[in-house]
Amino acid sequence: MGRVVDGAMNKPRRPAAGPGPHNTHPGARSGDGRAAFSAANSNTRILGPRPFVLPRPAATESAASAGPPANLGLNSERQRHEMVRRLRAQGITDERVLAAMGAVPRHLFVDQGLASRAYDDAALPIGYSQTISQPWVVAHMIEAMARDRTPQKVLEIGAGCGYQAAVLAQFVPVVHAVERVQGLYEQARRHLDALALPGRVHLSFGDGMAGLARHAPFEGIVVAAAGVKIPEVLFDQLAVGARLIAPEGSTHQRLMLIERTGPASWQRTELEPVRFVPLRPGTQA
Repeated sequence: MGRVVDGAMNKPRRPAAGPGPHNTHPGARSGDGRAAFSAANSNTRILGPRPFVLPRPAATESAASAGPPANLGLNSERQRHEMVRRLRAQGITDERVLAAMGAVPRHLFVDQGLASRAYDDAALPIGYSQTISQPWVVAHMIEAMARDRTPQKVLEIGAGCGYQAAVLAQFVPVVHAVERVQGLYEQARRHLDALALPGRVHLSFGDGMAGLARHAPFEGIVVAAAGVKIPEVLFDQLAVGARLIAPEGSTHQRLMLIERTGPASWQRTELEPVRFVPLRPGTQA
């Protein structure tokens, strides 16, 4: 059954029941030689192999001393365990994703004043009118993108504070993440440095709507902001057989899963209604 969920949104909202996933039949694309999308049934129950999780660096909970405050006094390990239990109950089944969510200290990616809420299933502000997406959204998007495969190189559009990139890096060998807001780019870099992840996560400051062509093709793309339409340039940066997941729409948004099925063919599946901050072009100093 579908659900309204909060992604990178300005005001957290509790999930509410909504319509289930259904097919969408967009019209043919313009006559530029690229094929039209075909519709397919969505399936968000995902069974993955045994997890591969990076060894956690020593003193992970205090590692943020090199960057953000350490949020001392928070029993994050117990709270992460509870978060993972809740994600299982909400339908997340990929063990790689669950292990990754349990390995990353989410409280290090939020303001110290919000540390006690870090493991709630809610979006939280991270500054610059942006938010860190609720845990279920992060897990669900990664699970859908990586279903039945282990992507070797993934692109994230809208790195924000770096949390989703850190989760991806637990089982994806190479993660490229793009952030357009200078302050958030620097924030994400400090967080990833504190967790000793720069070798796996390659962070870029730039216009995410253009993708990252110099590193394409990617075996997965995750977009953490909603455009009225998903930028078509991102479709060309997908490897054949790879998937892109992104919110699409303005007032009414839905999560879309795009799979490249051939050199000039893409399959489009419509998933849950969601609410994300808008996808914007250019950069912001």
